[in-house]
Amino acid sequence: MALDKTKKQEITNRFRLHESDTGSPEVQIAIISERLNFLAEHFRTHKKDHNSRRGLLKLVGQRRRILDYLKRTDAARYEKVIAQLGIRK
Repeated sequence: MALDKTKKQEITNRFRLHESDTGSPEVQIAIISERLNFLAEHFRTHKKDHNSRRGLLKLVGQRRRILDYLKRTDAARYEKVIAQLGIRK
């Protein structure tokens, strides 16, 4: 399920780099992370939903690729994003 408009706008406002930023790696990672959190909650109640589980795995891979890109290009921004989202230990 897609995020509702207000939630997506809130995430974008929190992670954007400048006023008209909607597609920076930070924003993309935050939106994907929110979708992953929703799906993780979904799987707690629907354990046999294997079709959605495939989508979850695709999202994990997509977030991993964007994180790798960000780490390769700007390590400081990478560290800031993972600290804000709490996705790495």
